[in-house]
Amino acid sequence: MALAGLRAPGFWTRLGRHELRLLVGMAVSAGLILAFALLAGEVIEGETAAFDRAVLLALRVAGDPAMPLGPPWLHNAARDVTALGSITVLSLITAVTVGFLLLQGKRGASLLVLLSVGGGMAISSLLKNQIGRERPDIVPHGDIVFTASFPSGHSLLSAVVFLTLGAMLARFVEGRRQKAYVLVVAMVVTLLVGCSRVYLGVHWPTDVLAGWCVGAGWAALCWLVALWLQRRGAVEPEGEAGPVPDRT
Repeated sequence: MALAGLRAPGFWTRLGRHELRLLVGMAVSAGLILAFALLAGEVIEGETAAFDRAVLLALRVAGDPAMPLGPPWLHNAARDVTALGSITVLSLITAVTVGFLLLQGKRGASLLVLLSVGGGMAISSLLKNQIGRERPDIVPHGDIVFTASFPSGHSLLSAVVFLTLGAMLARFVEGRRQKAYVLVVAMVVTLLVGCSRVYLGVHWPTDVLAGWCVGAGWAALCWLVALWLQRRGAVEPEGEAGPVPDRT
């Protein structure tokens, strides 16, 4: 019956753009969360060990796990890129964004950004403590680490922050190409941060995949909440600024 309704003539035409965006967002969020759950199960059972080891060693000089592939500058570049996903940098980016939104009178949007990033940090800590996977021990670490390995906090939080801010910025630019550019840049930065964690030997590849799944899933869920609140008038719609303080 449900499938017949979806296939009925005119169903997708009658479906509003707002409702369609909600459906797509729910599907994406659910799919990413399911992918994380399946991956976590495989990691806990040890089914991904061979894959993880193979990828880490493939990024090292054959016979010398202490030496990463590529010229010396690549290692420094990886450390620079990985810093984009650190708590310090992401907190600064979040604080600057929230301050800008408050100056624009977008109090609802600023609160949503804070809850999105804060929730992502809480989820990362909870999952790391619950799963407690050890860091890679087959190659030297190229960065200082303090927490458990699964999922990658850098990958998770960079997905939350950059995808959330990318989606928000895309609301304020005109044209599909400009919107696509903003979103693609956000995704590329997120991918680079995750890849740098594996290259530096501080995370197993599946740690990073899991971080991307959870981070993107949480960002999609927060986007859904933003749409719902926007529909109810609790969050400012696209292109609308709040009241600007009178300076006279």
